[in-house]
Amino acid sequence: MSIILSSISQGLLWSVMAIGVYLTFRILDIADLTAEGSFPLGAAVCASLIVAGIPPWLSTIAALIAGMLAGTVSGLLHTVLKIPALLTGILTMTALYSINLRIMGKANVTLLGQGTLMRTMQSFGLNSRTAVLAVGALVALLVILVLYLFFNTETGLAIRSTGDNEDMSEANGIHTNAMKIIGYMLSNGLIALSGALIAQNNSYADIGMGIGTIVIGLASVIIGEVIFHNLSFAKRLVTIVIGAVVYRLIIDLVLQLGVDPQDIKLFSALILAIALSTPLLKKKSGKILKKSPYAKKKGVQ
Repeated sequence: MSIILSSISQGLLWSVMAIGVYLTFRILDIADLTAEGSFPLGAAVCASLIVAGIPPWLSTIAALIAGMLAGTVSGLLHTVLKIPALLTGILTMTALYSINLRIMGKANVTLLGQGTLMRTMQSFGLNSRTAVLAVGALVALLVILVLYLFFNTETGLAIRSTGDNEDMSEANGIHTNAMKIIGYMLSNGLIALSGALIAQNNSYADIGMGIGTIVIGLASVIIGEVIFHNLSFAKRLVTIVIGAVVYRLIIDLVLQLGVDPQDIKLFSALILAIALSTPLLKKKSGKILKKSPYAKKKGVQ
């Protein structure tokens, strides 16, 4: 039960980042590596402001805005300068490494003894684990609600249309470049928001905490898609949260089995590879089943 509660609370915090990855990966059909830089950017901004005496809630909002600015840079590089999406993410991610060091002034910033959102929740009588769970659930619910409302507006529908068919969208008068930039902004804003939450939960921000972020986000998205199929936009966002929780549960169970923590990135990559190959394996197994004499005899379709 302790492992399950820990996985849920951690999964909720990481799910915000996974939703951000989903916006570019699925909605815009863009592989954006900016996440590797915007995640620690959110942590760096939030931690530095908290240490400077800024309230944690205001520091968290500042981290969200910083991530949106990083997304704007990636969007402009991709749409205005016509740099391929993959290279755009690499460029921004590389630049953010130096920017994050500038913001923190050193490789890491500790939040021990500082006020955080989790410690604020504890002041209402919650224990540490329940406080993390409450913050994660509240933020995840708010993000899903805001995105659901936004993507049902004219601009939101235009972003979805741009990702589905850019040429047709342009033919119908949609400014696809502007829609891509907005998508980049929303995606990296959420990723930075998640970084701020993780930093407050871990009580530190570190320059290397963004390594492997994109793998974690993609794994959460794919796991949610493997478990649940053909859902509406709002329900899909909920399944991403579930996917993030399942991913954290798998990682926690692996650690409980005695696996060296330094091998976690390897297991993360394996989990993503398995999740990505699951649809293909299901398809092939279905074809084999249809071709088998036993299936034909029993009338299996």
